[in-house]
Amino acid sequence: MKATLRAPASRASAVRPVASLKAAAQRVASVAGVSVASLALTLAAHADATVKLGADSGALEFVPKTLTIKSGETVNFVNNAGFPHNIVFDEDAIPSGVNADAISRDDYLNAPGETYSVKLTAAGEYGYYCEPHQGAGMVGKIIVQ
Repeated sequence: MKATLRAPASRASAVRPVASLKAAAQRVASVAGVSVASLALTLAAHADATVKLGADSGALEFVPKTLTIKSGETVNFVNNAGFPHNIVFDEDAIPSGVNADAISRDDYLNAPGETYSVKLTAAGEYGYYCEPHQGAGMVGKIIVQ
């Protein structure tokens, strides 16, 4: 006796996606403990350079401590350790004519993964610090070429 195999009536009925990409992303994000919204914001954010607020070891420092970028590039500061940190540019340690208040982030980044981005255009050196941890040596420098 011969078996006969029949193809489905239409390809559309034979091949259906199990779940949408959005649903798959939601499942992955929920397993990872992050919301789809924060995942999307993280993926959408563009930075030319990243500075960690707190070392992987837990030390109170910016990593890297000194960073060199080109004019017009964006620096993304990421809270790495979960301590409250901020980014305050020292008005006496930035190029003349740059408004330190406009580029600083006085509010604290409290949770790991929280970010602050700043685009720097004026060439020169930018000294900055974390206000609550400056005494512990949490200071950094960005050199804009």
